[in-house]
Amino acid sequence: MPSLEVLIAFATAAIIMSASPGPSNMYVMARTIEKGFLGGLEAALGLAVGCLIHVVAASLGLAAIFKHSPEIYLALKLAGAAYLIYLGISYWLTAKKSSSQETLEHTNSKTNNETSNKTNSNTSAVKVFIQSVIVELTNPKTALFFIAFLPQFVNAESGSVPAQLFILGMVFTTIAFISDLMVASFSSKISHWLKTNPKAQLIQDKICGGILAALGVSIILEEAQTNLNSN
Repeated sequence: MPSLEVLIAFATAAIIMSASPGPSNMYVMARTIEKGFLGGLEAALGLAVGCLIHVVAASLGLAAIFKHSPEIYLALKLAGAAYLIYLGISYWLTAKKSSSQETLEHTNSKTNNETSNKTNSNTSAVKVFIQSVIVELTNPKTALFFIAFLPQFVNAESGSVPAQLFILGMVFTTIAFISDLMVASFSSKISHWLKTNPKAQLIQDKICGGILAALGVSIILEEAQTNLNSN
């Protein structure tokens, strides 16, 4: 069991890391702009599950494999970046499709619209959750944290190393979830403003797509710059 001093130091570091801009924060913001606070909550829950998988992996020693296999770590970063770009492009395509079908949608009855919106909302919730899990699993920021930073707070003399990793991982997951909820709460104000505009859905899709695609591109560029500096 980690000591109280270690837990306090670790929690402080986790708060700083969770509050700093990164893929998770930006993803929650994009989802909240799209669907409001509920979308941000769905994303936060998915990210938390993804984070828990990282915790289990670290506890079982998989973190050591990534640490000693740079190729795997690089593949993880690129896979995450590519997935974010894919989601961003999907948003833009959705925005284009929504714009072309806008007139047709206005001819639907109120009852049909409510039924359709409810169905789409349910389907979207599942998709958002699954995509959020994938985003967190391929998030290089989280992977780096569990690979390089988390083990620094583990002391073999304090008991089982896997147990310590699990406890610290749960602390980080809880803090990250609270941070994501705060991002969702702030971003929901932006979402509310967008919904008061005639082209709200089109604007939302383009903003969400732009954020996610730009995030993916930035990760790839950062990795390319790192490789250039190392050569």
